[in-house]
Amino acid sequence: MILGEKIMELRKRNGWSQEELAGKLNVSRQSVSKWESAMSVPELDKILQLGELFEVSTDYLLKDNMDQDYVPGSPEKSPVRKVTMEEAHAFIKARQEASIWIPSGIAACILSPAPLFLLNGMAEAGRLSISEDMASGIGIVLLLIMVAAAVGNFIIFGMKLGKYEWMEKEEFDLCYGIAGMVEEKQTAQAASFARQIAAGIALCILGASPLLLTTALEAGEMAQTVSLIFLLFLEAAGVFLIVNTGMKKGSYDQLLQLGDYTKEGKEANKLIERVAAVYWCIVTAIYVGWSFRTGSWGRSWVIWAVAGIIFGAIASGIKMSQK
Repeated sequence: MILGEKIMELRKRNGWSQEELAGKLNVSRQSVSKWESAMSVPELDKILQLGELFEVSTDYLLKDNMDQDYVPGSPEKSPVRKVTMEEAHAFIKARQEASIWIPSGIAACILSPAPLFLLNGMAEAGRLSISEDMASGIGIVLLLIMVAAAVGNFIIFGMKLGKYEWMEKEEFDLCYGIAGMVEEKQTAQAASFARQIAAGIALCILGASPLLLTTALEAGEMAQTVSLIFLLFLEAAGVFLIVNTGMKKGSYDQLLQLGDYTKEGKEANKLIERVAAVYWCIVTAIYVGWSFRTGSWGRSWVIWAVAGIIFGAIASGIKMSQK
C-alpha cells in the first residue's frame, strides 16, 4: 500500500471522517483528501503527527512494501508472548515429572479390576474362607480406592500443568537459544522414544496371549482368571510406556510448535476439548447406569476401553477436518 491508502485505512479504522482528521492535524479537509488520493504528500512534520496520532511508525507510513501486520497499534494483532529459557526449563521439568505420575494413574485404572477378579476367582475355587458376595464387595472397594488414587493424581498434576495450558492454545515465540536446546534434547532421546513406543505396543498386543491360550486349552476358571489378571498387568505396563513417552516427546513438540501444536493443531485441540467435556460425561453416565443395573462391575470396565477407542477416532476426525 502507498502512503495515501494507509492514511485512509488508519483513519477509517479509528472511525474518523476526513474533517475530523484534518481538525486533529490543523489542516484543511481538502489536504487530507489530496493525501488519500495521492495528489499530494504530507509534509514531514505532518507525517510525524500522523504516526503519533495513529500509533504507528513512520517506517510503516513511508515504506510501501511494509504490510499492515506490522502496525504496532493494530487491534487485529495481539502481541505474541515470548517464552524465556527459564520458563522452557520449568515447563520441561514439570512435564517430565507428570510423565511418571499421570501414566501411573492410568495404569492403576487399568489394573483396578484385578483384585476383584482375583478375589472372586479364589472364592469360587474355595481357596478363601469368605463368601463370593463378600469377595466381590472387597474387590469393588479396592477397585474404587485405586481409581480414587488415580483421579487424585490426575487432579494434582493437572493443576501443576495448568499454568502452561496457554501454550496448547496460543501462538508464542521462543527466546534466543531455546529452539536449539529443545531440538538437541529431542534428537538425543529419539531412539529411546522409538524403543519405548515399540515395547509398549508389543506388551499391549502380547497381553492377550495367555488368556487366548487358556481359553483354547479349556483350562479351569482359576487359570483363566490368572491369565486375565496377567493381561491387565501387561496392558497397564504397555500403556504406561506409551503415555510416558508421548508426554515427554509432547513437551518438546509443544515448545517447538510441531505436530499437534501447530496453529491448525491448536484449533483442533480447542474443539476436541469442548467435545471431550460432553463425551466423557455421557460415557460416565452409561458406565454407572449399566453397572448398577446389571451388577457386573467386573465386566463393565470394558466400556472405558471401547469409549477410549471411539474418542480416539473422533479426535482424529476433528484433526483431519481442521487440516
